[in-house]
Amino acid sequence: MDFKESLKMYQEQINQELEKILKKQHCPEEQLNASMAYSLMAGGKRLRPILTIVTYQLFKKDIEKCIPYAVAIEMVHNFSLIHDDLPAIDNDDFRHGKLANHKKFNEATAVLAGDRLLNEAYRVISQDITNSKLEELKVKTKIFSEFAEAVDRMIAGEYVDVELEGKNITQEELEYIHENKTGALLKIAVRMGAILGGATKTELQKLSNYADKIGLAFQIKDDILSEEGDEKVLGKPVGNDKELQKCTYVSQYGLQGAKDILNQITKEAIEQLEIFEEKAKFLKELAFYIQNRNK
Repeated sequence: MDFKESLKMYQEQINQELEKILKKQHCPEEQLNASMAYSLMAGGKRLRPILTIVTYQLFKKDIEKCIPYAVAIEMVHNFSLIHDDLPAIDNDDFRHGKLANHKKFNEATAVLAGDRLLNEAYRVISQDITNSKLEELKVKTKIFSEFAEAVDRMIAGEYVDVELEGKNITQEELEYIHENKTGALLKIAVRMGAILGGATKTELQKLSNYADKIGLAFQIKDDILSEEGDEKVLGKPVGNDKELQKCTYVSQYGLQGAKDILNQITKEAIEQLEIFEEKAKFLKELAFYIQNRNK
């Protein structure tokens, strides 16, 4: 099975798991449930849950134990996207080629749908911990703590990104934004899979380094696509970063400079996986996918 086929298989698997946790019953908050489902099933890349599953599979084949954590990370990601599109933050009207949540429903519903997705993520993990064997509790509570910290860092990065719009910022501030806003969730996605799979200290460090690199690569590619991407492919307007006067890798280093950094970061990410040899083939190809994606 080639990379694209494997990617599609993982995406379909994640979609099936997400469908299971959607609330579909008739109730007074039925529109809120519909708002959550609208964004959660809008057709994203599912990159974060895939990273959790594939990293886990470096060590173990039965993925049932990592599914709750894969589902949770995707719910948090979608919470962040709903809020990111709001008028008070990035003010985007479209996401994945469809109306943004607040445009499809309304701002209040979008805010609460995001809040509820975040809470559902914590609920899914806490339920798994509650139903775990005693010998698994230490590992899973460690993951839960790291998960909560990663969400905190993502929110902090989003805040700093908004707060520094239109200002001249340092390279350190730019890296801080990207490390937290985008990198934190990608890193915890990888670490959850590795810790659940029983990675050694060295293996966990190598995978964490890989996650740091692809997290930065993902954001640099986003910056590049915001400058020269195809709106029809992206499913959202191009040039919003420039309009909002956001400091990006493109504004800081120029378009070609950003591309050069992206190429170097991708190379460094793949080097971190050498100890896993052929087992890490998909993760290596995923780094190239991030580097070369068009949406």
